[in-house]
Amino acid sequence: MLGMLEVNILTINGVEGKTRGMLLESDDDEKIRLLGEMLGKVNSITVSALRQPKLVDILAVRHGRYIDRDSDDRKTFRFTRDELGLLVDFLGEVFKREGNQVIGLRGMPRVGKTESIIAGSVCAMKRWTFVSSTLLRQTIRSQMSEDELNPNNVFIIDGIVSTIRSSERHYNLLQDIMTMPSTKVIEHPDIFVQESEYDFNDFDIIIELRNNPNEEIIYDTFTASYTDEL
Repeated sequence: MLGMLEVNILTINGVEGKTRGMLLESDDDEKIRLLGEMLGKVNSITVSALRQPKLVDILAVRHGRYIDRDSDDRKTFRFTRDELGLLVDFLGEVFKREGNQVIGLRGMPRVGKTESIIAGSVCAMKRWTFVSSTLLRQTIRSQMSEDELNPNNVFIIDGIVSTIRSSERHYNLLQDIMTMPSTKVIEHPDIFVQESEYDFNDFDIIIELRNNPNEEIIYDTFTASYTDEL
């Protein structure tokens, strides 16, 4: 039936151990509608959803599970360290989008935040640029070259370093970057919002990365060490 309708199956996989998910491709939306009607007449098949796939649907079929989302704040997505492959794939797809987007990334130290951002940039075939970071000791930029300020780059910002320990020149650069039509990823977004003029309405996506599902992200335990080290 799919062959006669010229509907291609791009990907097929079990999802959550309960259902079979398929990504379908067709040159005519009417064919998909007719396919849904025909499947609805088959007693042995239950169609739970037939829709234009969103990013979370595409990744669910690829990886066999849906990303955990906050039931109250739908722009918050949760991952654990053993799901870094899924997180990198998610970031890679998000980074491919054009225009201005601000992504917040919560997580305790050494959980894999910066490494995931870099890997996601590689997946999206985009250059990453550190605005501030502690990955390579201390990084607090106060100026950048024209090549580094390319809007197609992914800008990585440590929300603690850029607010608590920033100079006026660094903060001016940060403000310029925040207005650019580009992708910005801000680690420790809660501190960034607390110590700057920005708020959570400026963020398009919030990501939480934990070592395990029950880990609490508590900033008091490591913000002091930032000021000591810097």
